[in-house]
Amino acid sequence: MALPSPAATAAASGGANVKSAVRTVELLEFFAGRPGLHSLAEVQEALGYPKSSLYMLLRTLVELGWVETDVTGTRYGIGMRALLVGTSYIDGDEVVAATRPVLDRLADDTTETIHLARLDGTDVVYLATRASQHYLRPFTRVGRRLPAYATSLGKALLATYDDAEIERMLPERLEPVTEHTHTSRAALIEDLRAVRERGYAMDREENTLGLCCFAVDIPYRTPARDAVSCSVPVARLTPGREQMIRDALFGARERLALATRHL
Repeated sequence: MALPSPAATAAASGGANVKSAVRTVELLEFFAGRPGLHSLAEVQEALGYPKSSLYMLLRTLVELGWVETDVTGTRYGIGMRALLVGTSYIDGDEVVAATRPVLDRLADDTTETIHLARLDGTDVVYLATRASQHYLRPFTRVGRRLPAYATSLGKALLATYDDAEIERMLPERLEPVTEHTHTSRAALIEDLRAVRERGYAMDREENTLGLCCFAVDIPYRTPARDAVSCSVPVARLTPGREQMIRDALFGARERLALATRHL
């Protein structure tokens, strides 16, 4: 079963005195998960709030800069303030700061795209990226959220939990991101057992067609919270290059363990 969002958890445990705060967070999470502008009717249908109170909440957030509108004032989307808070989170995160030199070196050693991501519920959220030095470069923006089961990063992190915990964490249905994504819980569990045995995770076109990714967890806590990956276009992946990337990731994991040991 999927873990509830922070807003849903607060709604279940809090009283009427936090209802407006919960609704504000749920509204911002709605916009964050659906880029672009949306009509009042779309937002109301998704969240189920009374139209009048939803409109007043939206207008308040527009005035404060957390929500923006189009020129007609009838369609709404995430505002600039959210970007500032997100940037502040990245700038103040100790793991992002501590791992920066290791990510730089790993990018230089492999010349491929490097990502740092964190497990959040049943998803991974990208915290840092280093672009490939090649012309054909896969791109994932900081802040992007993907299902953990469909990424090497997520599988590296899920594998640090035991099977029973993973079963509880997984959503009821594993929605395919590509035709190669695991949609069977049993197959995913078996894959995660293999991750534990070999010490790294991989996905072959499971979240992006034409892309193969390898990942290792950062072992400053157990179960792990953060992982680092290397992404390579399938067209550029030879057996020798695959071995080089695995070796580079194992070396990076040792350096990351040292860099984050104070955490």
